[in-house]
Amino acid sequence: MNPLSAVFVLLGAFVALLASIGLLTFKTPYARFHAAGKASPIAFLFVALGAALEVGGVGAAELAIVAVALLLTLPASTHLLFRATHRTSSSHMSRDDLRTAEAELAAHERVERGDAEE
Repeated sequence: MNPLSAVFVLLGAFVALLASIGLLTFKTPYARFHAAGKASPIAFLFVALGAALEVGGVGAAELAIVAVALLLTLPASTHLLFRATHRTSSSHMSRDDLRTAEAELAAHERVERGDAEE
């Protein structure tokens, strides 16, 4: 394998890994979509560039066509996911650590006072 193509493929894999970490660590769906929506095209471009350098010729042209198609559709699909999430606006889709901590503290204080619900 060409060392330059290996570098591009590994760089694309690293960017995809960062996007996956963002999907797992961000709390709101909007932040998660942002991590995935921004990093996915970049990761794909690096991997496609590495593959195009490796295969060359007609294979590189085919990869360029696929890259253009994906670069046109990925932002649109991310936008549609944002829009669907915004329209449903479900409260269960976001994690609120502060509200959870306050509820746990209030329950603990009720237990200490002895007026816990049975």
